[in-house]
Amino acid sequence: MEPVNVPTPNGDVVVTASEWGSGRPFVILHGGAGPASTHRFAEMLGGSGGARAIVPVHPGFNGTPRPEHLRSVAGLAELYLAWMDQLELRDVVLVGNSIGGWIAAELALRGGSRLGRLVLVDAGGLTIDAHPAPDVFSLSLDQIGQMSYRDPQRFRIDPSKMSDPQRAAVAGNRAALKLYGGPSMADPTLLGRLPAIHLPTLVVWGAADRMIPRQHGEAFASSIPNARLEIIEEAGHLPQLEAPESLLRVVKEFAGSR
Repeated sequence: MEPVNVPTPNGDVVVTASEWGSGRPFVILHGGAGPASTHRFAEMLGGSGGARAIVPVHPGFNGTPRPEHLRSVAGLAELYLAWMDQLELRDVVLVGNSIGGWIAAELALRGGSRLGRLVLVDAGGLTIDAHPAPDVFSLSLDQIGQMSYRDPQRFRIDPSKMSDPQRAAVAGNRAALKLYGGPSMADPTLLGRLPAIHLPTLVVWGAADRMIPRQHGEAFASSIPNARLEIIEEAGHLPQLEAPESLLRVVKEFAGSR
């Protein structure tokens, strides 16, 4: 997909994205692991028939430009609403993982006729004092992997074997993540605002997620009207990487249900 120049009140923002397939649009918002963490799932979704899977890159990730004024989850939500207008997308199934789920929730709270359904996959953004998420910025890459996957060894990245460009990309993504999510990677007001979401909503959680506790998924599902919780036993924080077939099945079933 060609980059899209999106007009905003503070100036134009260039949004780059990849897409697979054709049919009903599924917009997939990535988490701190970057857009590549969603590409295999998006390709499977696009190849499943009747689905156009679109993965935008949050400006600042993967070395993409980020204007100085764009520095919050709320700002990203506003940007993506304008971006969907530019693309004239309709009846969108909005899928967000981790901070991408937080962005998706903010998008849904802003409404808009272009959204049809909402899927939150191990979404971030909530403050639950009894079940806090860890401080991701205090963790090493290896520790993040240990907490994110049901089978960490399968996805382990050896930092000593990374090239300088790879290290720079990881550092840039981490900086963009902290800028958007803030040090706490949460918004204390989000939980209380969730009842205003009126889209049919599916909350998906990996049973082995040690990055964001399952209680956060339960809170999303109980606070959003017409929402339900689906647990994927064979996954952690990134079901699209560990169990893409299971995630594809539940997302397609939910998108097609009435």
